[in-house]
Amino acid sequence: MRRAAALLLLAAAAPAPAFQDGGRAPVEDIWKPAPTPRGGISWQLLESTKETTRTDDQGYIRAKPLFPPAVQALAGRRVRVSGWMMPLENAARQRHFVLLAYPPGCPFHFHAGPTQFIEVKADTAFAVEIEQAITVEGVLELTGEDESGIFYRLTAARPS
Repeated sequence: MRRAAALLLLAAAAPAPAFQDGGRAPVEDIWKPAPTPRGGISWQLLESTKETTRTDDQGYIRAKPLFPPAVQALAGRRVRVSGWMMPLENAARQRHFVLLAYPPGCPFHFHAGPTQFIEVKADTAFAVEIEQAITVEGVLELTGEDESGIFYRLTAARPS
C-alpha cells in the first residue's frame, strides 16, 4: 500500500506532457530519411539493397551488397540525392564527406547501416551544412565487394 501511494504521489508531482513545452503539442519524430529531390533518387530505393554477412577470423561481421536491379541500373549514372552532411575534415568547405539518409547525432537511434549513407568525393567543395539536408549530384558507384562497409559512392559530385 505504501508503495502504491508513493507511486501515486510521484505521478501527481510530474508535469503533464502538454505543459512541459509551454502547452504546445509534442514534436513529431524527425527520424525520417531526407526527402527525395526533384528528379532524384530516394533513400527508400537505396535502402532496398540487401546484404550478405559473414564473421571473419577475428569475430568482425563483414558485409557485401546484393543490389536489386533498380539500383544496379543507376551504376555509373549521374544522380541527385538529398541527405545530411557528416564532414570528414576540419574545414569550412568539404570535398570528401559522408551523406547520411537520416539526421545525425541522436544517441537513441541505431547507427547508419551501409544502405543509409553515401561516401561523397566532390569536384566542387561544399560549404559545411550540418543542420539541414543538402542535395548532392554526382556519379553513383556501387561498391562494397571488398567488404569495406561502403556500398555507395558519389564521385565528380557538386552541390545541386
